[in-house]
Amino acid sequence: MLSLHTSPLEQPGSGDAGGMNVYVRSAALELARSGIDVDIYTRASSPSQPDTVRLGPGVVVRHVVAGPLRRVAKEDLPRLSGELAHGVCEAGAGQAYDLLHSHYWISGIAGLDVARAWGLPLVHTMHTMAQVKNQRLQPGEHPEPPVRIHGEQQVVDGAARLIANTATEAAELRDLYGADPRLVDVVAPGVDLRLFHPHGRATSRAALRMPPETFHVVFAGRIQRLKGPHVLLHAAADLVRRRPDIPLAISVIGAGSGAQLLDLKPMVSALGLERRVTLHEPVQAAALAGWFRSADVVAVPSFSESFGLVALEAQACGTPVAAANVGGLPEALGNGRSGVLVDGHAPEAWSRALERLHDDPAGRTALGAAAAARAQNFGWQHTAALTGRSYEAAVAQHHAFSLPH
Repeated sequence: MLSLHTSPLEQPGSGDAGGMNVYVRSAALELARSGIDVDIYTRASSPSQPDTVRLGPGVVVRHVVAGPLRRVAKEDLPRLSGELAHGVCEAGAGQAYDLLHSHYWISGIAGLDVARAWGLPLVHTMHTMAQVKNQRLQPGEHPEPPVRIHGEQQVVDGAARLIANTATEAAELRDLYGADPRLVDVVAPGVDLRLFHPHGRATSRAALRMPPETFHVVFAGRIQRLKGPHVLLHAAADLVRRRPDIPLAISVIGAGSGAQLLDLKPMVSALGLERRVTLHEPVQAAALAGWFRSADVVAVPSFSESFGLVALEAQACGTPVAAANVGGLPEALGNGRSGVLVDGHAPEAWSRALERLHDDPAGRTALGAAAAARAQNFGWQHTAALTGRSYEAAVAQHHAFSLPH
């Protein structure tokens, strides 16, 4: 696997680490349990990093030297694509692989070169796509650059198979990039059902000292405009103004990231929400599950999501999700059967959605039960099984193409 711009060893919710890091780590471990050994190549960002780290049985992380041994902004990595490919080839010298699986377009570009050098098929997962993000730009935001769109097109044209998170993403690959539908496999991300479960909600709430009567809303993710935490804060201000009787508490879990970095502290003060909003650093998965179980609602006001792993993890904890009606989020929420979909990002619309959820505790309970039941269909074992089938198809077609005619 190639996850060159971000490492599966990093803490999700900060820097460039997010759902994709969870995806790569969890999928690799589950693939190994199914009998497929996985090496994950990622860019070295510190001179103190070891060449290899064993992530678990059958999974090794290999650090690739490309560019300076420090953190490099994701936006600056495309110029290192040649070095990344060379670094993978050097780090993997002497290894015997059956295929490459690249994640995100930067890895895909390097993966095309590595696949050619090693004579292997390339399977690619986009996770996000420039043309999709550009369709949903907000005022004042800069579009994704042409170099990324061109790079993604190269990957679509050169990969043996593409893995899409949802049917919606598969259609976007076809309509925006001309992908051959016969070469696109839909494989939903998974959730660790051992950690994310609905049992012990009262205990989780008590551990966080959340009073029983408090209406607790949780946001978890990178603190950047794309994820929409500012939408939730403005919605909270509107709700407090209209319904001061609601004992609202907002917990925001995450750290700043990228060019869209947001500083929420002055926003909280300007909106007069100091007594309603608390900001927390990213936490490990087990602690995050506790936060989700403590919540009455988990808010996912993203402007773009290929799937929305947070929405799935929250549902597995039996917590209703209020999510933006964009990207893969409708599919993650069963088109509204296991959560509430909010059209647009107007704070008033989000405020009204939260108000309705607060005023209908029986409805919240029913949504939570439906959410927990839906999440049972999304274990990582299922994701690994479908990914393995995609690998088999890629290897078979590669061998068929390679045979002399």
